[in-house]
Formats: sequence, structure tokens, C-alpha cells
Amino acid sequence: MDLVLEDRSGRVAAVEVKFSETLNPRDAKGLIHLREALGKKFLNGAVLYLGAEAVPLTEKILALPVGYLFSQ
Repeated sequence: MDLVLEDRSGRVAAVEVKFSETLNPRDAKGLIHLREALGKKFLNGAVLYLGAEAVPLTEKILALPVGYLFSQ
């Protein structure tokens, strides 16, 4: 994981960054492990990648194009 954010109540969101235009299930492995370990405290996870599509990977984990960070 590249970024883990936790609020004062212990809820967590996390981000993984991949320098690839394609994804495979292993790309979310760390986020899935964190989600399973934290249970309800895990809010959401995102895999940022160089592709063009926003894609749901698993429950509470999305793949998002890095360009989404800079678009209006």
C-alpha cells in the first residue's frame, strides 16, 4: 500500500498506485488483506493506475485512472 488514511475513530481508507495500463486481481491483494483485517473499519480502497476506465475490483475496492485526480 502506498497511502493509508485513518480518522480519529479508526476508520481507514487506503490507496495502492500501479504504473500499468492494465490490472489483474493481484494488484488489489494488499487492499483486500487490509479490508479483511479491519472489517467494518475499512471504508474504501483504490488502486490508481494508468488505464482509462474506473472499474470495481471487489467489495469496497475500485480501480481508478490516475487522471481522475486531475480532472474537473
